[in-house]
Amino acid sequence: MTFDSAAFSVFAGSRAVITGGVGFIGSALAETLVGLGATVTLVDCMAPNYGGNLFNIAPFRDRVQVEIADVRDTARMKPLLEGCDYLFNLAGQTSHLDSMHDPVTDLEINCLAQLTLLEACRAVCPQAKIVFASTRQIYGKPHYLPVDEKHPLHPVDVNGVNKMAGEAYHILYHDVYGLQATALRLTNTYGPRMRIKDARQTFVGIWLKLALEGKSFEVWGGEQKRDFTYVDDAVTAFLLAALRDETKGKIFNLGGEGAVSLDELAALVIEANDGGTFSRHEFPAERKRIDIGDYYADDRLFRQITGWQPAVPLGEGLKRSIVYFRENMEHYV
Repeated sequence: MTFDSAAFSVFAGSRAVITGGVGFIGSALAETLVGLGATVTLVDCMAPNYGGNLFNIAPFRDRVQVEIADVRDTARMKPLLEGCDYLFNLAGQTSHLDSMHDPVTDLEINCLAQLTLLEACRAVCPQAKIVFASTRQIYGKPHYLPVDEKHPLHPVDVNGVNKMAGEAYHILYHDVYGLQATALRLTNTYGPRMRIKDARQTFVGIWLKLALEGKSFEVWGGEQKRDFTYVDDAVTAFLLAALRDETKGKIFNLGGEGAVSLDELAALVIEANDGGTFSRHEFPAERKRIDIGDYYADDRLFRQITGWQPAVPLGEGLKRSIVYFRENMEHYV
């Protein structure tokens, strides 16, 4: 991490719980919190397709408590949450396509489980600061760009609908019960530890894997613009969201340094890998139905309130990711 750790000294001696804690962003957040002196509990169900990977926490495994548990299991969650100061709620089903094939499971994880988790917080840790990992997917196809928090919400898939409800529950529980909840609408977060064996978390992962294997990767469309957040910058955002009183009960976009087209991103992946090829294709029909077209965030509100700024440019973040997976590929495929 490249931030002034003195600004986060408040986390020293605190107790933090991270749901989805053995996953991509959760493990990066855990490593940072441990370094700041927090006592950290990681909760993860370790479902095969949801990103949990014990190798993610190997460098600091003996410094965290790991609980293999499902956030839907209230009986397990209550004792794990009791007395916690911070809950970073990253547990979720992230695949848009999977949500269309199995909508009920998506509903259980991204909607019902969020409600039962908040009920558990209300019962045993009402004082905890809660930061919920929401998603830009809930906006659907943008009416205007960049997308700010006032943009209408019109999800194009089941995942977006359920994430929208999960986010709304967090803010409702702040408004009605006083829980200190904040939601961050994430865009394409990428970096070391991300899932690369498929596109369930983000398509960037499979691009990196194929490039490292010397195989051509596919770009669907190519003209669509996206913004990207390097994982270290996302971790800093989660910490700031938990730290600032002004974020309580509010929803924020999180973006990056600016938008690039998918064609431009593909070229940056090849540059970071010192070689590779890609081919352009039309969207498969089932993907085209849920594609949102161009998206990039207006995240000025979060920057103004917290002082957050992305520190890692896209090209540099891709290079760091390539180096990490080149050294650790066997643990991610």
